[in-house]
Amino acid sequence: MARVAMRSLNKKYDEVHAVIDVNLDIRDQEFVVLVGPSGCGKTTTLRMVAGLESITSGHISIDDKIVNELPPMDRDIAMVFQNYALYPHMTVYDNMAFGLKMRKFDRAEIGKRVQEAADILGIGQLLRRKPRQLSGGQRQRVALGRAIVRHPQVFLFDEPLSNLDAKLRVQMRVELKKLHERLGTTAIYVTHDQVEAMTLGDRVVVRKDGRVQQVGDPMELYNQPANRFVAGFIGSPAMNFVGVRLAAENGSLWAENPGMRIQVPAPLKERLGPYAGREATLGVRPEDLRIAGAGDPGELTFPAAVEVVERLGSEILLDVAVGETTMVASVEPTAPAKVHETLRLAVNPDRVHFFDNETEAAI
Repeated sequence: MARVAMRSLNKKYDEVHAVIDVNLDIRDQEFVVLVGPSGCGKTTTLRMVAGLESITSGHISIDDKIVNELPPMDRDIAMVFQNYALYPHMTVYDNMAFGLKMRKFDRAEIGKRVQEAADILGIGQLLRRKPRQLSGGQRQRVALGRAIVRHPQVFLFDEPLSNLDAKLRVQMRVELKKLHERLGTTAIYVTHDQVEAMTLGDRVVVRKDGRVQQVGDPMELYNQPANRFVAGFIGSPAMNFVGVRLAAENGSLWAENPGMRIQVPAPLKERLGPYAGREATLGVRPEDLRIAGAGDPGELTFPAAVEVVERLGSEILLDVAVGETTMVASVEPTAPAKVHETLRLAVNPDRVHFFDNETEAAI
């Protein structure tokens, strides 16, 4: 069992409060991803779990044992870094075996563990090579292998794929997911890439300015963001945000601005009632917009002037002007859209979001 708990965790560097009141429970065998922009404290949090950073206040426990004062080597964790950190003068075998040799494992056990890890990662034929003879992806596998041979309670990953090219990142994401399912070890993974977070994490922790914004499974974050930051960070292309005024009229509630006027869907009407006559922010994802057809009710459509057409093969991204606001719509690859054309877009009424302008919390 390897549960990790963080309680009221804080880290300060002089006047900089890098990690603020983090409370998080990570279950045994769970793959949890910490995601957010640079400077949000995700790597600092990971380094505190590893014992590489001191804790200003709060505590971290592994299997109900507080580890604040334990040195890294006694925490039974293994960390995979962004820069591989391989010894250039050692072979792949020796790089993977080095930690076990330092812990005085016997030669037979070291050989067994290294061969098992090499077989899992498909690098058995590389064991006699030096790091300079390897590609970036192969070096990353060696770094993973060095962690696997430890048989740790917890794996810590600090942006391990960020140095790889786009195609190899996709391949390594799949391999990491398979590896986790095979080993069944608790894992904490840090990234700034929301696609990595969505595809790898059993649960995702979204961070901003040192604070946790929301914790949930990937689709919960996508469908039910807690605030505007999470809504804009999760999803690619990013959610569109439009300033609107909510107006009550003849028993209906409308979201309007100089470029659009759409009716608030019935399920949201009661929740948004107190905002009648006030400003709010409408959020709609590009994939929840489409070119309006004859069957789309007029109260859910609005005019849009096409400024850019991005043909991506499986979809077309339309950058459109709606009044003074620019929005992005993801439409069918066969859609007849041309630059400078004005067309009508329809919004999926079940997929709109509204946010409070002052708190930025989802309404």
